[in-house]
Amino acid sequence: MKTWRVLKSVHLDLLNDMRCPFCGKVDSSVLESRTLDGGSAIRRRRECTKCGKRFTTLERVKDHVLWVIKKDGRREPFDREKVRRGILRAILKRPVSLEEVDNIVDSVEREMLRKEEEEVSSKIIGNAVLKRLKKVDKVAWLRFASVYLEFTDLGDFGKAIGG
Repeated sequence: MKTWRVLKSVHLDLLNDMRCPFCGKVDSSVLESRTLDGGSAIRRRRECTKCGKRFTTLERVKDHVLWVIKKDGRREPFDREKVRRGILRAILKRPVSLEEVDNIVDSVEREMLRKEEEEVSSKIIGNAVLKRLKKVDKVAWLRFASVYLEFTDLGDFGKAIGG
């Protein structure tokens, strides 16, 4: 009986963290679950029991901390959302789906983790994003490159396009 209370308590604590983004209610039902990234993440489609709206959650295993070494030598934790925001700025008003953006971010993150190093330079991450963006949309690739490679004039754009 005591074990059940502990499990129930842990379960309720997890539910308390999962609020409906529309109404804030903590109770939702899972409609569909799907594993991603070879089992390292679970995507759940949920429906709020109060307002009835549907939303998606993503559970990801956090077992390896990856540190990014910035150009100025600072170190910060790898932030997949920061990578995603950079790509989203580059694809603004371009025919690139959010699913493609998420695939790029997932692919870059997997590549960095496969290196099995605790630290990776921001240059390696930027190049990995550029490589994938070029296959998806050349204009978005050029936009990302102009910020990431710090273009200063039109000649930099010409070099990037020609080279």
